[in-house]
Amino acid sequence: MSLLHIEASTPLCQLQDTGRFGVRHLGVTQGGALDWVSMRWANWLLGNAPEAPVVEITLGGFAVVAQADCVLALAGADLQASVEGQPLKPWRSFVLGKGQRLQFDQPLQGARAYLAAPGGFDAPRVLGSCASVLREALGGLDGQGTALAKGHRLSFAGQAQAGREVPQALRPLLNGAVTLDLIVGAQIGEFAGLSLFEAFNRDWTLDSRGDRMGIRLLGPALQYQGRPMISEGIPLGAVQVPPDGQPIVLLNDRQTIGGYPRLGALTPLALARLAQCLPGTQVRFRAVVQELAGEELRGYLQRFAR
Repeated sequence: MSLLHIEASTPLCQLQDTGRFGVRHLGVTQGGALDWVSMRWANWLLGNAPEAPVVEITLGGFAVVAQADCVLALAGADLQASVEGQPLKPWRSFVLGKGQRLQFDQPLQGARAYLAAPGGFDAPRVLGSCASVLREALGGLDGQGTALAKGHRLSFAGQAQAGREVPQALRPLLNGAVTLDLIVGAQIGEFAGLSLFEAFNRDWTLDSRGDRMGIRLLGPALQYQGRPMISEGIPLGAVQVPPDGQPIVLLNDRQTIGGYPRLGALTPLALARLAQCLPGTQVRFRAVVQELAGEELRGYLQRFAR
């Protein structure tokens, strides 16, 4: 058994896996890593199962000290990680020696980093998952959804070799223009024609009012012309438009039903990219059909078999 002692943390640093499924009819949300791509690469670096629990570190402010020599892996955002003051870049596995401190500071590129351990971090499964959802008091180290905090200990029992890296050509791009593929559907035909044009031909700015439930986008006010809706089930990535016309992209900790009209839903790969965007980032929607999105996802998943 290996242990990491947490010396610094924030409410935005949580234990996550792929989330809970088959329980939304009970009103229980999905949870899980917002950037599932980076989480999967972190586990790939250690030969873990894709769903192995990891630490999701949002915007930095996290530090651990190893209680014994161990191998860990890091993927996702560059949060100025360092080991004993020496820079540590993501997308690789590495050795953290006994007594050494791994620290994450401010974002240089991206918003969320994922720290993995051989076999995954130990935590109780609640409804089939250890994903932390504080609102529902589910998951995490204590099974109550509590975020990681100073004084907590992370344990794991697996073994792995250090030195593996994600090939440069396979690493997700976390900079440059951000285009989010959106599978059109739901009530899209009930929006004004000008609103539909602006939805897909104007930039949207990520508002600072965003969390694991959803991210508000600022831009032209979209006008819904349909009848009032009865609340219905909401999929991951749904783009809702409330009365003020400013879209909200619903994420892993979203409510299970809602009554606002929707343009459609972001694709899984678009959601992973959005999870790495900081407030103030400008994004654009690109309309795609479900079949094309499915082909793209299947093709991307083949990368993990290399």
